[in-house]
Amino acid sequence: MYSTDTIPLAKIVRQENIWDCGVLLIKVMESWYGVPGPGWQTEKFTVVDNEKRVKVAEVIESGYLELGFTLFRVRAEIIECPSSSCIIKSSLEYELKEEAAANVAIDSLVSAHPFAKIAEIAKNHLLLQNENNRDYDA
Repeated sequence: MYSTDTIPLAKIVRQENIWDCGVLLIKVMESWYGVPGPGWQTEKFTVVDNEKRVKVAEVIESGYLELGFTLFRVRAEIIECPSSSCIIKSSLEYELKEEAAANVAIDSLVSAHPFAKIAEIAKNHLLLQNENNRDYDA
């Protein structure tokens, strides 16, 4: 489940990882609280570069496509910084059918806010793990 300190954002109900000709397809059935639309989508990872710490995924089935988007792509890059920290650079690229633009609340659907919250959750988890490991080593 993805959540903030006060509000849950999404609950993953089921996830299937499918390898198709060397390409990772992830079919995620999830429930996004307060967000209208389909409860699942299939994402295709078009770039997975662990050396450069870059991942790019596109929605290829359901999800945003059901709402009138013809393209919805997410790019995430982890930039290492000194003193055991990092920067997470993310971008969203999308195309929307003209006829769907009037019916879609783009500001609420196309936002980096959920990704920022997920990064915050990951940071808190990693800090807690690091603290627990220090306690264990002592």
